[in-house]
Amino acid sequence: MRRRAQEGVIMNNRQKKNKIKLSGSDITFYVIAYFFVGTAAVICVLPFLLIVSGSFTDNGVVMREGYSLLPKVFSLDAYATIFRNPASILQAYKMTIYYTVMGTATGLFVTTLTAYVLSRKEFKYRNVVSFLLYFTTIFGGGMIPWYLLYANVLHLKGTTFVIWFPGITGTFLIILMRTFISGSVPDAITESAKIDGAGQFTVFWRIVLPVLKPGLATVGLFLALGYWNDWYRSSLFSTSSSTYELQFYLSNMLNSTTALKDLAIGTTVSIADLPTQSVKMAMAVVVTGPVLLFYPFVQKYFVSGITIGAVKG
Repeated sequence: MRRRAQEGVIMNNRQKKNKIKLSGSDITFYVIAYFFVGTAAVICVLPFLLIVSGSFTDNGVVMREGYSLLPKVFSLDAYATIFRNPASILQAYKMTIYYTVMGTATGLFVTTLTAYVLSRKEFKYRNVVSFLLYFTTIFGGGMIPWYLLYANVLHLKGTTFVIWFPGITGTFLIILMRTFISGSVPDAITESAKIDGAGQFTVFWRIVLPVLKPGLATVGLFLALGYWNDWYRSSLFSTSSSTYELQFYLSNMLNSTTALKDLAIGTTVSIADLPTQSVKMAMAVVVTGPVLLFYPFVQKYFVSGITIGAVKG
């Protein structure tokens, strides 16, 4: 025991000797950096705290006195209004989860395969395909031809397929994944695998894909957020409330509440007391809550995936 204690003291002394002593300019830099980072963090967090507080504040107080960091008059009326018909909102949640899972999984598969092909130097037409992909970010056919294609030509209006399929990938995501593959997988590794007799799909599945966790997490997060926050495709293609996305369902609820309240102005109808302002805040909490719980699990991969292009140069 005495010997172990002595070894521990020796190790601590070595660590203290090896510790780099910061100069005055370094300390000043860290103080300024932490100040600005802390200020930015507070600026980012305060709006969400105001949203949460406003969702639990009585609507009349919000209308008279505005929002505050702590509820001045605690009330659950906003959440009671949202969950007045729990079956409908749970259906919207279920459909949004379905669209997010299907779209993200399919999008990762399509994006990764496309990026892998474009990253291969032996692909003869990779520059042509890359240009065509980039061209779509500058010029597009517009909303009307896009709508007519899915609704009248493909006859997909009213189906769930048309809500999640159009968003499975994008040019930015393909370029991001291609950059990540180029920076993570040296050409020498893939060439040696081909010499050993491996085909393109074997190289992709056994060599490339296992090292793409940061890239997959980054692209997957972009796709998942896009599906979770989408309401536009439901507004165009949904013909039944059972296929509504959560954002579109809550938007309809808010519009209906506002319309009913406008009709009740000047009357004694109780609908005039609907908590429209606090309902907006409660809707934001209901929508963003699952995303805030999910993000910490992919944060480290997300940061690594975003910075890989800078490392590559």
